[in-house]
Amino acid sequence: MNDENVQEWLHLADDDLYSAKILSEAVRKPYEIICYHCAQAAEKYLKGFLTYANIVPIKKTHDLVFLYDQCFNHNQEFLNVKPLCEFLNRFANDTRYPHKYEVNENDMFFCISAAEKIKNLKPILDTRKSIQNTR
Repeated sequence: MNDENVQEWLHLADDDLYSAKILSEAVRKPYEIICYHCAQAAEKYLKGFLTYANIVPIKKTHDLVFLYDQCFNHNQEFLNVKPLCEFLNRFANDTRYPHKYEVNENDMFFCISAAEKIKNLKPILDTRKSIQNTR
């Protein structure tokens, strides 16, 4: 495990979630971009955990369900996160290209909440705490 890589994954995830929250306070809310940042944050939190757990190789993917499966196989405390990853997964890349579904304010709030829940999962919090204690 490389503590610096784990720390960078978590820092980048925090920045994505922070960006989503800032954009959600704008007068004109770009729902698709906000949801995209939430999906990006979730992806990076999961990859940070996988890196910390030495689960390699991390397949180059944006598929949150695949990443969830890898996390859950290592730690069952991820159990209730699968529906969140499934929902966020549609925003991982689809919203960056023309698509056939509408993204609305409810989606935005759900995505922010989902990313927050993933950020605050015990295995993610334990990973962050462990990295901070090695400094």
